[in-house]
Amino acid sequence: MSSNALLAALLVASATATAQTPAPQSGSPAPAQENAAPATPEGADSTEERIRQEVEKRVEAAKQEMREEIRAQLATQSLATDWQEEWVEEKRKLEVFTMDGYYRLRPNLYYQFGLGKIEGRRLFPSPRGAEKTQSGADMRLRLEPTFNISEEVRIKTQFDVLDNVLLGSTPSRSFPDDGFYVFDIFNDGQTSPKSAINALRDSLSVRELYGEVSTPVGLLRFGRMTANWGLGILRNDGNCLECDYGDVVDRVMFVTEPFDGFYVTPMFEFNSEGQYAYPNGQQSQPVDLSNADDSNSWVLAVARRDTPQEVKAKLDNNQGVLNYGLHFSWRNQRYASAGLYSSPPVPNPDGSVGPSQGYVRRDATLYIPDVWLRYEERDFRVEFELAAYLGQINNRAQTPADQDIPDLNQSLQVVSFGGAAVGEYRLLNGQLNLQLELGFASGDRAPGFGAYPGQQGSGAGGFTQAGDSDGPQFRCGTGGCSDSAIRNFRFNRAYRVDNILWRELIGTVTDTVYAKPTIRYSLTQGFDLFGSVIYSQAIYAESTPSFTERMLGIETNLGARYETEDGFVARVDWSVLFPLGGLQENLEENRRELATAHAIRGTLGIRF
Repeated sequence: MSSNALLAALLVASATATAQTPAPQSGSPAPAQENAAPATPEGADSTEERIRQEVEKRVEAAKQEMREEIRAQLATQSLATDWQEEWVEEKRKLEVFTMDGYYRLRPNLYYQFGLGKIEGRRLFPSPRGAEKTQSGADMRLRLEPTFNISEEVRIKTQFDVLDNVLLGSTPSRSFPDDGFYVFDIFNDGQTSPKSAINALRDSLSVRELYGEVSTPVGLLRFGRMTANWGLGILRNDGNCLECDYGDVVDRVMFVTEPFDGFYVTPMFEFNSEGQYAYPNGQQSQPVDLSNADDSNSWVLAVARRDTPQEVKAKLDNNQGVLNYGLHFSWRNQRYASAGLYSSPPVPNPDGSVGPSQGYVRRDATLYIPDVWLRYEERDFRVEFELAAYLGQINNRAQTPADQDIPDLNQSLQVVSFGGAAVGEYRLLNGQLNLQLELGFASGDRAPGFGAYPGQQGSGAGGFTQAGDSDGPQFRCGTGGCSDSAIRNFRFNRAYRVDNILWRELIGTVTDTVYAKPTIRYSLTQGFDLFGSVIYSQAIYAESTPSFTERMLGIETNLGARYETEDGFVARVDWSVLFPLGGLQENLEENRRELATAHAIRGTLGIRF
């Protein structure tokens, strides 16, 4: 029993004994009380009232302390569902249906994202003519319904409604034009987005749908779900208010806790099923035409993790918290279905879906290790993640006719690695936060960053040449390969470092080292001011548009964020990119003085 509870019990006993002391009988002499004021009924009542109030106060304090101890004990007994740490509050009763999610509206203003480059050499979609400013607003509603069949069985889902729809992008005079409007100026409404009709996406998309079963020995999940690990440079679920991307996987996984705080999670992932068919029409059950063109992953994650409640308890007691883990994937593919993803899926006469161009020998294998560690104390935190892609693609051919031609079927090596480390120091009881992030992603001497290697380079055969900003990171042709290795590591697109250079102009962090100091100050509960500076430099100068300079740019970011207890969030960022020599053009006739780019981003959101 706690000290408050013990003291309250003693007071109760004392008060009870006082109340039960017999009064002197008539005729009996009263005990002598020297120098004592004569007792009065009013004085006795006042004393008893004070004792009663004190007892009630301390009993209530003891009850509250016991409630908190019980909550903490129940919370530490919760079973870990995944490294996402979706812990259920013990006070929440089982509900058949629950709903979580958020709604956001994001106004944006971009200025000089062309960096002053000439048309055709810009890294960002260009505005009309000599215009320098681009602005607009987009929105998203993310719904996360959960159907609790029982305390052990549930179905979880995630839907995006009007996902990143640009406000005003689907006017009533939309595709196809029905002739009601001749001039856009008369349009006064919007229609629902429909894929391939008036937009590239439907108004509703299903992101997650999976079953979850708690068993005596662990947790089973199966279906389509988001994936996250460590800092998020390799696997990132994108479940943040400002996120655009995120990993969604089809998998079967099982989480078990063989030792207290240690979690072992074997997984099987369906990465690509290749060509499939509907044997009896499009409403029948689809069937995979061949297992040979499948790409699957066997994954094992082993982690030492504390629950959020355990972390808080340790930090409050001035204890250190050490969490770490290893995530390892083995992925292979024997054949690839040629041309399968080159056009929208349409049914063929034989019931198969997609272009029927046959199969190409691929014989590809990837090994993907990822190590994560986090150490935290009350005033500081250190966290890092290191990941790699290692493997080989034995045949690079894209069509069945190419797979036996020596100049078109060469093998490629895959050796790439990257990592990030974050150090955080808290001052003024957490009101002032100082942070330093360092990151690197291995590069490749092939021209172009390789953020989107599926893009065509300007050289012969679609390969890159000096000055290209993107394209394939290997070069093969007549007589063999002058570059048969893919060495550039690409951060997950949901992992954001800045607001302009990597997020918008290049598309993801690759072939670079960067440093990012950040300062954050909490003016009051829920209201933060922050600022950061990001310096980026390419690993290889040959990857940059300049082909000779490695320094890419310095970007500053200032912002403020306000969040209330009932879920309202407001945020604004002002970012400025000062481009350096690496972003200059390599050819003299294409060179212009680089312009400074600005971005103002706003976010209005409601969490629920």
